[in-house]
Amino acid sequence: MKILLIEDERDLASALTRALADEGIAVVAAYDGEEGLYHAREVAFDAIVLDLMLPERSGLEVLTALRDEGRTTPVLILTARDALDDRVRGLNLGADDYLAKPFEVPELVARLHALVRRAAGTAGPMLVLGDVRLDLTARRVFRGDEELPVTGREYAILELLARHRGEVLSRGDICDHLYPDETEIASNTVDVHVAALRRKLGADLIQTRRGLGYLIDA
Repeated sequence: MKILLIEDERDLASALTRALADEGIAVVAAYDGEEGLYHAREVAFDAIVLDLMLPERSGLEVLTALRDEGRTTPVLILTARDALDDRVRGLNLGADDYLAKPFEVPELVARLHALVRRAAGTAGPMLVLGDVRLDLTARRVFRGDEELPVTGREYAILELLARHRGEVLSRGDICDHLYPDETEIASNTVDVHVAALRRKLGADLIQTRRGLGYLIDA
C-alpha cells in the first residue's frame, strides 16, 4: 500500500512515516495543503491521510478540490477530538473516514486497510487470486492450506498487482510504490522480485507485457 500523508506537524509526520513503514505501508509526506494537492494530482495513491488544519490551503479545501476533479482516492481525515463540525463537514464533502487526534497507530493502519479493501471492492481481509489468497491484514500468502514464504518486497509487489488486476504496471510504477523516497534503484530490482514470486506461486499468475510491465489478469 502507498499513501499520501498531508500533515504540517513534521515530527508527527516523521513518526507516522516510520511507524507505517514498519507495517509495510509506503508513505509520501506533504506539509501543507498546496504541496499535498500537488502530490495527490500527480501520483496514484491507495489512500490519503489528510489533516484539516493545514497552512496554504486547508484540508477541507484540498478535499473539495480533489472531489470536484472527480478523484476518488479514499481519504481519511485527521481532526481534533472535539471538532465535531469539521468531521461532519469532511464526511459530507467526500471523506471516507476520520480519526481524532491523538490516536494509536494500529487503529490508523486498520482503518487504512479497510478503506483500501472497500475501494478495491474487497469487503473482507482476504484477496483471492484463483488458488492463491492474500491475507491483507497479516500480509501473508497462501496456496490452498499452505502458507508460502514471501519477503516483504515480494508481498508488496504481489498485493499491488492484485489490487490493480487487469492493469499493466510498469517497473517505474512498481518502484515508486516500493521505494517512494529513493531515486537510485537498480534497473532489475523489480524483475528479480517478480522472478522469485513466480518460483513460489507458479509462472502463470504474474504476466509480462514486453516493454510495458507486469500484470495479473482480471
